[in-house]
Amino acid sequence: MAEVLSVNVARARTNPDPRGQSNVTGIDKVAAAEAVAVRAPGPMHGGLGSGLVGDTIGNPKVHGGDDQAVYAYAREDLDDWEIQLQRTLTNGMFGENLTTSGIDVTNARIGERWRVGSDGVVLEVSAPRTPCRTFAAFLHLNHWIKTFTQAGKPGAYLRVISPGSVRGGDTITIDHRPDHDVTIGLVFRARMSEPELLPRLLVADALSAELKEYAQRRASSNPR
Repeated sequence: MAEVLSVNVARARTNPDPRGQSNVTGIDKVAAAEAVAVRAPGPMHGGLGSGLVGDTIGNPKVHGGDDQAVYAYAREDLDDWEIQLQRTLTNGMFGENLTTSGIDVTNARIGERWRVGSDGVVLEVSAPRTPCRTFAAFLHLNHWIKTFTQAGKPGAYLRVISPGSVRGGDTITIDHRPDHDVTIGLVFRARMSEPELLPRLLVADALSAELKEYAQRRASSNPR
C-alpha cells in the first residue's frame, strides 16, 4: 500500500551556506503532529511560497510556487542513503514535505496524479528536485551535489490540483497516469547530465514551466 509516512514542515533556520542567496532556509523539516492544510500557493514570485500552510520557503526566487508546491521523497530512498552515508536520516531531512512509502517516486510520470488521504487532496507530478548548495551545507557533505546527481533519486515536486488536508498515515492512490514515458528520473537525467534527452521531455504537457522552457530553448538551439 502506498502511503504518506509523515507530513513535514520547516523549522526556519539560518542558511548554512554562507554564499546562499537567502539568509533563511526552510530545508530543515520535521513531522507535523496534526493534519496540515494544502493549497496551491500561486506564482513562485509574489505567491504564498509552499503549498503547505505553515511551511517556509527561504529563497522564493528559485523555490516554491505552484510547480513546486509540495516535495515528496520516498522513505525507501532515504533508507538506501542511510546505508551509503552511514548515518541516520529522519523523515523530512531531505527537505521533503511528504515522506512516502510504497510508491516509486523516481519512476512517477510527469502529469501523474496522486489522491492523498480522504479529504480530497489531489497532487500532480511536475518536476524533479534540483540539488543546491544549501542542501549540501545542511547535510555537511562535501561533493553532495555530484553524489546526489549521480544517484538519480531526486524526489518529486507536485502541484496542488485539489486542496484539502494531509496527515501521516494517509493513503496515496494514483488517479491518473499519462501514456508517455517521461518520468521524474528521465527529467532529472536530462536536466543534470544527459542534455540529449531534453527533446523527449516536450511530450509531457504537465512539466513545470521552467523545465519546459529550458527544454524548448535547448531543443531549438540544437535542432537535429
